[in-house]
Amino acid sequence: MHKRIIIVSLFFLFIGQVVLAQSADIENEITELSKQKWQWMADKNTDKLAELFHDKAKFVHMGGTWGKDREVDIIRSGGIHYKKADVHEIMVEVLNENTVILWNRITLLAAVGPNEVTNPFMVTEVYVKEENNWKLADLTFSKLLTRE
Repeated sequence: MHKRIIIVSLFFLFIGQVVLAQSADIENEITELSKQKWQWMADKNTDKLAELFHDKAKFVHMGGTWGKDREVDIIRSGGIHYKKADVHEIMVEVLNENTVILWNRITLLAAVGPNEVTNPFMVTEVYVKEENNWKLADLTFSKLLTRE
């Protein structure tokens, strides 16, 4: 009976280590995907962004909330040009193997219409996995009151 308890304990310890390793792998994958997204936004690479954005994605900005098609059109037309996101902090929470929330504390240099602006934001990104691909389902900009 004592051997059985040891074997079961070792099994659960092993499973726990596998789950932690998988979670760390997902965190790294999403962190890299988020960094790539900021670069695609700076480069106005709307083809890559359209591929990344979930069809039902929502984008919450200081000026309103809209869906994927409008966000891609705004980036393509230059209505908003995300020139540079200086990322100061990244936090990732893996909810399960198909849902991840990432928070970026950034200073964003953007051109909004003819005006160039710099603002500090906490950006929330929600990723969902569909058909073995990560999709950005939500991108919310929350303006911070302090400048970095």
